[in-house]
Amino acid sequence: MSRFHVEIPLRWADLDVYRHVNHARTVTLLEEARVELVFHRASEDGAAGAAGAAGAGSWSDGLLVASLQVDYKVQIPYQGQSVRVSMWTDQVRAASFLIHYELRTGPAESDPVAVTAQTQMVPYDLAAGRPRRLTEAERAFLARWADAPETSVSAGPPDPHDDPPGGRDNGAAGDGGEESASVDRSMGARRAAAAARQPGSE
Repeated sequence: MSRFHVEIPLRWADLDVYRHVNHARTVTLLEEARVELVFHRASEDGAAGAAGAAGAGSWSDGLLVASLQVDYKVQIPYQGQSVRVSMWTDQVRAASFLIHYELRTGPAESDPVAVTAQTQMVPYDLAAGRPRRLTEAERAFLARWADAPETSVSAGPPDPHDDPPGGRDNGAAGDGGEESASVDRSMGARRAAAAARQPGSE
């Protein structure tokens, strides 16, 4: 299974009154991890001319979250640490795909899984005001992070986003071999600086 890994430093503002990561802030952590995959990594691979990746960075022009499912397993105590988010894709259809997430309580693969989640993503044409179909470059990029090559394209039930009526908005604006990637960009550096502050400083 190919997975994309991101480490995101926690900050004081992510906590609730019990000094655990708030359930709503967990969704923000997942969003920040997703941005690293579908915006930053896709753009970098396209710029570098990675096989099948050229043009995959076009999601920055429009990508919607059509659905979100989150399951909370254990609480995440705040200890000034980073959390590890692992992502992979499946059910790549004509005009949508799924991203799966595992968020751990710390930065190590051995840390307990605190949250599992999935989002259905829909490419969106902002100029036309409607969902659009995935390009071949986007499909190739998603296949790199699929749970298995044979399931990177789903033959399941018809996707309501496959032939969307004009102007329909189905979500809120959002954003082989074994392979993995770890990311800690300027976003992570900013959050690390915030996490280093003493409790009560905000």
